Amino acid sequence: MPSMMRTSGCSSARAAEDFRICSYNVQNFNMQKASNYKLIHTLTRVVSRCDVCLLQHVVDVDGRAVNKLLAALNRAADRYDDFTYKSVSSQSLGNSPGDMQQYVFIYRTEMVNLTGQHQYSSKQSFVREPFVVQFQSNRTAIKKFVLVPLHSEPSKAVHEIDRLYDVFQEVSKKWKNKNVMFLGDFHASCAYVTRKDRKKIRLFKNSNFSWLIGDKVDTTVTDDTNCAYDRIVVHGEPFLKAIKPFSAQVYNFGKDLKLPQTRVLEVSDHFPIEVRLKGPASTEVRVKGSAPFLIQATPLLLLLLSVIGQFVL
Repeated sequence: MPSMMRTSGCSSARAAEDFRICSYNVQNFNMQKASNYKLIHTLTRVVSRCDVCLLQHVVDVDGRAVNKLLAALNRAADRYDDFTYKSVSSQSLGNSPGDMQQYVFIYRTEMVNLTGQHQYSSKQSFVREPFVVQFQSNRTAIKKFVLVPLHSEPSKAVHEIDRLYDVFQEVSKKWKNKNVMFLGDFHASCAYVTRKDRKKIRLFKNSNFSWLIGDKVDTTVTDDTNCAYDRIVVHGEPFLKAIKPFSAQVYNFGKDLKLPQTRVLEVSDHFPIEVRLKGPASTEVRVKGSAPFLIQATPLLLLLLSVIGQFVL
């Protein structure tokens, strides 16, 4: 199956129906990092693949670092495509003056309209409360969707992931929209969230929520860790059916862009994660009584069978 990932430049060669949502813990992205030309060039190549990209662990009170990234993205867009990039950011969030962070969404104005933003407020539930946004797009099968970010405090990961259910209830009622996606560095793996802990997390217990990044996926860069910290979760069958099958994955840009691990770690010790939404023309033939997952899996199964058939014959 041909890869949909770019090897250089921006994403003008990408299929028109591809709508990519990304999430990336950029690990203390500040003015010092933004002033590193090689780093900002690498980050531009990563973010420019996405129609909407959530950045976490941004430390940029005056907005200068994010503005530098936006300037680089829009310069690249002038050379390679016609997209314009904008951003919307939370205020600084956290309990300690030495560890205040922001959530930042970078998006293509030609692909989506920002229709709402909401700062969830509950210090009892989160160290960095989700900064929730709603987008509308004519380029996706699902026209309006809500994105809920979370960069959890590792020691409180179980509690904070569970409380995302409360955020869901609040924002779905506020905007009358249950097409909600949760994304970010949840620390939802290894010692922070065990299999036993799932009994305490409503997003695991409630079958209406689908976890798209699997438990065995490694979202970290170094060989010292093998953990699915970063996750994407969607609510409801309509949103699940609007997602391209098997498109939720880690983007190993070190491998794709042929960069040494040292260059990757300059940006972060996490890899970005992503998922693609179906275009507006996408339809799904539903067989009565059949599972949505099996229906979506059919094209891939047919491809595999055809390949196997060639060897058999």
